[in-house]
Amino acid sequence: MIGRLALLAAAAAGLGGGAERTILVVGAHCGDAEISAGAILAKHKRLGDRTAILHLTLGEGGNPKMSPQAYGEQKRREALEAAKALGAEVYFGPYRDGELPNDEAARRYVAEVIRQVKPTHVITHWKNSIHRDHSNTWAIVNDAVLLASLEGVKTDHPRWRGVRGVYYAENWEDPEGFQPYIFIDVSEDLAAWKAAVEKYEFIRGGISAFPYLDYYEALARVRGAVAGCRYAVALDVDGFSKKRVLESLP
Repeated sequence: MIGRLALLAAAAAGLGGGAERTILVVGAHCGDAEISAGAILAKHKRLGDRTAILHLTLGEGGNPKMSPQAYGEQKRREALEAAKALGAEVYFGPYRDGELPNDEAARRYVAEVIRQVKPTHVITHWKNSIHRDHSNTWAIVNDAVLLASLEGVKTDHPRWRGVRGVYYAENWEDPEGFQPYIFIDVSEDLAAWKAAVEKYEFIRGGISAFPYLDYYEALARVRGAVAGCRYAVALDVDGFSKKRVLESLP
């Protein structure tokens, strides 16, 4: 019964059905999008949808044994390999790790990418995080979705009003206040996700002591248990989006 309710919630929010979907995941650093929402991208690619990733920074400051320039070049290569494995387009922002500004220029930059990609669904970070780049990404993306829809905002591409919803991925650095609301069954796609994220050295365990792969695979199993499937990825939405209008009880 829980699994059925989860699928109904996903369908009501837009990710569970519909034609001509384009899924855009916006991450603060290379690796954020793939580790938290890569399995969703793999699923939608398998279903025939268009998928894309925007990395606002390379995350070049995350390796204490390498210079930011050298590690940034490595992260860019890894991001390209991961995107190829997922079958996703990939875009790189102009910002520096740890210095992502929540300002008008950043909002207009992301709005321009949204107008270029024309996503129907946008996934990004939850608003509360121990990492400022993550929380700034949440604010930038939400403002950018609005800016991209406004006729009066002039960029190189025409306005785009086709975003059906903004969703927030589960990230170990963004736990405060995150409540799983939508569960996406990724049981058939976990292997593809794992092959993609292992393109990153930090996820394989070569840099950070945090067991990224173990954590997110175990988390997918936990979310799957709640949703009534083998593996699932959980998303949250803003409080005002948690509304369903039905003719009768499902």
